[in-house]
Amino acid sequence: SQEMNDEIWLKLANRVSELLTKNDVDGVVIMYGTDTMEETAYFLSLVIKSKKPIVFVGSMRSSTSMSADGPLNIYNAVSVAADKNAREKGALVVMNDEIHAAREVTKANTTNVAAFASPNSGKIGTVNYGVVNFYMAPLRKHTISSDFNIKDIKALPRVDIIYAHPQDVGDFVETAVQKGAKGIVVAGMGNGNLYPDTEAALAKASEAGVTVVRSSRTGSGSTSVGSEVDDAKLGFLTADNLNPQKARVLLILALSKSSDKAKIKEFFATH
Repeated sequence: SQEMNDEIWLKLANRVSELLTKNDVDGVVIMYGTDTMEETAYFLSLVIKSKKPIVFVGSMRSSTSMSADGPLNIYNAVSVAADKNAREKGALVVMNDEIHAAREVTKANTTNVAAFASPNSGKIGTVNYGVVNFYMAPLRKHTISSDFNIKDIKALPRVDIIYAHPQDVGDFVETAVQKGAKGIVVAGMGNGNLYPDTEAALAKASEAGVTVVRSSRTGSGSTSVGSEVDDAKLGFLTADNLNPQKARVLLILALSKSSDKAKIKEFFATH
């Protein structure tokens, strides 16, 4: 899944959308590599217009490993997709007996079987040897309530992520703009904070029409508007509690629909 690209995203979303329109299909299970599962799950959750379950599943151990986790993960994923209570919850990720909402889940460990977590909200349910229990439901817009539709999308704009650190430079921002980026997400320090040189480069990019969204590299929490960065003055937006990779997904779709910053701000507040 580290080789995922826009072309495959669009192909996958269109195929899943087509399958879910069939009367004899009650849901879809997608077996997927774990590296970019969270981004692809969120993308499908935003662009597919269906109440039926879309369930992503993977494994952290290969089928030849001791105590391989794949077979039970697949069994549980199919059980979730077949459960009537999984409807209208957007795309889901089922791993390690847990059910996570696509917007909230992230890969939080490189190798552990408990690699997936939803740090801001927690899992929304559990599945124990096929027995499914839901305890919460995602409230942000997704699938049937989303403002995006895969049928309207033919291509995706370029959006890059810049990772903040001490002694940061604006070179990567300038390169992104030169290469045609329509948006930039910053994995900022702490509450989305920026090194001065990079902040200046981003302000220049924003003035030139590039949409800049501040997120955080911390892994959880919301990025506050105007806390230590004057977003109103610099023309920046914030990612709410989306991590950088999820903020990139939403910004890509937002820019495919509108370049108006007020509208994009609304998308981040509602999706």
